[in-house]
Amino acid sequence: MRKINVFDTTLRDGEQAPGVNFNFDEKMQIAYQLERLGVDIIEAGFPASSNGSFESVKNIADSIKGSSVTGLSRTVFKDIDTAWEALKGGVEPRLHIFIGTSPIHMEHKLRMTPEQVIENSVEAVKYAKTRFPHVQWSAEDACRSDLDFLVKIIEKVIDAGAEVINLPDTVGYVTQDEIRHMFRYIKENVPNSDQAVLSTHCHDDLGMAAANSLAALEAGAGQVEGTINGIGERAGNASLEEIAVALKIRNDYYKAETGLTLNEIKRTSTMISKLSGMTVPSNKAVVGDNAFAHESGIHQDGVLKNSSTYEIITPDLVGVNANRMVLGKLSGLHAFKNKIEALGYQASEEELKKVFKEFKTLADKKSEITDEDIMALMSEEKAGESVSYYEVETLQVNYGTTNIPTATVTLKNPEGNTIQEAATGSGSVEAVYQTIERMIGGHADLKDYRIQSITGGRDALAEVNVLMEYEGVEVSGRGTANDVLEASARAYINAINRALNYQSGRDLQAEKVNV
Repeated sequence: MRKINVFDTTLRDGEQAPGVNFNFDEKMQIAYQLERLGVDIIEAGFPASSNGSFESVKNIADSIKGSSVTGLSRTVFKDIDTAWEALKGGVEPRLHIFIGTSPIHMEHKLRMTPEQVIENSVEAVKYAKTRFPHVQWSAEDACRSDLDFLVKIIEKVIDAGAEVINLPDTVGYVTQDEIRHMFRYIKENVPNSDQAVLSTHCHDDLGMAAANSLAALEAGAGQVEGTINGIGERAGNASLEEIAVALKIRNDYYKAETGLTLNEIKRTSTMISKLSGMTVPSNKAVVGDNAFAHESGIHQDGVLKNSSTYEIITPDLVGVNANRMVLGKLSGLHAFKNKIEALGYQASEEELKKVFKEFKTLADKKSEITDEDIMALMSEEKAGESVSYYEVETLQVNYGTTNIPTATVTLKNPEGNTIQEAATGSGSVEAVYQTIERMIGGHADLKDYRIQSITGGRDALAEVNVLMEYEGVEVSGRGTANDVLEASARAYINAINRALNYQSGRDLQAEKVNV
């Protein structure tokens, strides 16, 4: 069975989804979970793009021991030097260099001739190899590039030292037959292609990213790139969980497999969903809530008699546990610590005590505490790990069908003082947000507001996700509480705090690069 390397770019390409902005601690939690999932290569970011990106890549590289950590770089010596400083502490430092190779990219973006692109690539790879033991070179927009030009440049960058050649479908344009042809053409016509691993990186603009990735693997690619839940620029990337499970279920056809720990898939998907604020559609393959649900009576009858009648994937394979009941109000700190570690979270003693207190409060209000509830509490804690300028202390809303909704909010401001304000709105949530906006100053343009329950039942936790632009910075925020309005207030304040962190330079947003 052929082994396929898994290159996860959730922390780089995935974060380029509009409104997704992981803070430092969230990136660390994601990296630890990707390591636990068994990802071969974690692309932690673009070190040269910002101070915040450099620091997060460096800390991930220094901390992760079970996966190789890589960073993105342009074919610029300064970028390569910066990436080396960030990645040199890793167990297996590697660099991911990219440059556009399609006529449209070379002419309109790079303003370089094909010969200049070749020369620039070769020089960059040679320079990178003086530092990095592993170098990957990517032909941005490969699927719209001239195949004979690709053959020429790939041969030269392999000679220069590139060990992995990535051929991305940068704009999600090609079909399965076309991408198979491209990979086969490269393998057959590049004389030294056996000295490098070919990698596929597909975008989902036409809904074919997973299918195109599998087609590339059929044609000889030895590495697949993508993100968890398929998050990313525009319509997103190939969903790694779908590809890994497809290779497992249809190993009779593909004759290939990944090294992923498949029963960590659901947990990883849930973590990414909560930390990114991007809800997984119920009907999404492999990880959607309906992936193992059966509404039809005929289907239900068949599954009860033999699950294989209508299920080709068992819930256990991807880590879906039917027994969701976990801890209760009498559970102690030690049991709680074991549970959050089992769920893939790292927590300091201070964080643990704080979240345990929230857990105890929740246990007094809810009859059942599930893994999803605990993950929500942990995600809420991680959402506030960067400097919190404002904190919600109290909230009161007066509402009636014949009255104007009025909210009174008490906040702790950046100076540590308590401030209070009241305002009205056309609805309760608007009243809360109008009040907060008065207190913080500046203008916040709310672009999206979404609410969902963490689990079923009347006492379910509410999770609110917002997308806003505050003082020129687009950010997302999330909040969780038993009460919908409290969750709404927390989400709004979380977004404001993230925006202020970006403005202060504590967590500068990285430059977005579409590879």
